[in-house]
Amino acid sequence: MQSTSFAALLKCLFVMVAATAVVAIPTSGDAPSDEPAPYVTTLDQMMRWLAATDAEVTFSGEPINPLNTQQTTITFCSHRSGNLCSGPCNVFTGSGVCHATPGTNCLSATTDVSFCDGSNCGGSCNQFNSCGTHLENGFCATPGTNSVSLPP
Repeated sequence: MQSTSFAALLKCLFVMVAATAVVAIPTSGDAPSDEPAPYVTTLDQMMRWLAATDAEVTFSGEPINPLNTQQTTITFCSHRSGNLCSGPCNVFTGSGVCHATPGTNCLSATTDVSFCDGSNCGGSCNQFNSCGTHLENGFCATPGTNSVSLPP
C-alpha cells in the first residue's frame, strides 16, 4: 500500500479547486449567480478590512465560517470620518436574529440586512441594499442605527 503525505493531498486538492475555478464560464440571462449582490460585502473583503484596520474590534456571535452560506456577518462601527468607517467596531456573525447595535454610524454586511433606529429591530428600518451613502470598503453610512435584523 502506497503512503501519501497530507501535504501532497492538500496540494492536489488545491490544484483541483483552482482548476475548477479557472474553467468556470460566466453566463448571462436569468440564471442565478453565485456572485454576491453589489450592495453586500463578500466575507473575503470584510476579512481583509478587518486584518488591515487599526480600529478596536470586538467579535461576537457564531464563529465565522466561510463555508456556511446561511450565515451573515456584519461589521458595525461608531465613527465615520468622510468616506471612512472607524472604531470602535463590532463584528457579529449569525442568522435569523435581531442584534443590538447601539451607537452605530456605519455598517457592512455579507447579506442584505435591515438596520433600524429602534431597539429590537423596531422603529424606522431600512434595507442595506438601499444604502443612501456608500462609504469605502463596502460600508454604508447608517447614523442612528440601534439594531440590525439578520436574515434566516
